[in-house]
Amino acid sequence: MRRAFLAVVGFAVLLWTIRIAESLFGLGLSDYALYPGDIFGLRGVLFAPLLHGGFAHLIANTSPILVLGIALIYGYPKAARIVVPLVWLGSGLAVWLFARPAFHLGASGLTFGMLFFVFTVGILRWDRRAIALSLGVFLLYGGMIWGVLPSDPRISFEYHLSGAAFGVLSAFLFKNLDPRPAEKTYSWEGEDEEDDDWPFGDLPGDHSDTGSK
Repeated sequence: MRRAFLAVVGFAVLLWTIRIAESLFGLGLSDYALYPGDIFGLRGVLFAPLLHGGFAHLIANTSPILVLGIALIYGYPKAARIVVPLVWLGSGLAVWLFARPAFHLGASGLTFGMLFFVFTVGILRWDRRAIALSLGVFLLYGGMIWGVLPSDPRISFEYHLSGAAFGVLSAFLFKNLDPRPAEKTYSWEGEDEEDDDWPFGDLPGDHSDTGSK
């Protein structure tokens, strides 16, 4: 849990540092956003999730990044090492290939990927920890699922949809990569008892001696 917390908080601090530096020094980092079909826009596959259109955009993404990132890394540490790069690069490439001709940026594609991975893998694994994490993220951020549909033209639903798709794909591919947590056993489990055991001695009239008196 501590490693998950430190890793996710470190990433959030990086996003805020980039946004503050861009604002203070007037850096035109939006040039590194993802632009579909353009060879220079292809660099956005790497850099777009690190950039945001403003502080309001970054604030909206910070909480999901923290909660979903911790849930992913804590619950599935081995899978997270593959899921995060796969969602990051896969969703970016999908947007570059199929999205509208506009600048696409922000970490929301990553957050949708983490949300759909944690929720889907909980259904597939069905152990206690997986179910708890799945229900937790759904209760907190289940409303995000509507973001995969087009609504506001200023919002890249394509990034949301592609992130969600790669999150679900990752859940099917890597659902068993992390070992299941040990099931708690109780003192009475595992005791071998015969079906005909009677704990209070012989029943009345139940005597095996057939000899004469």
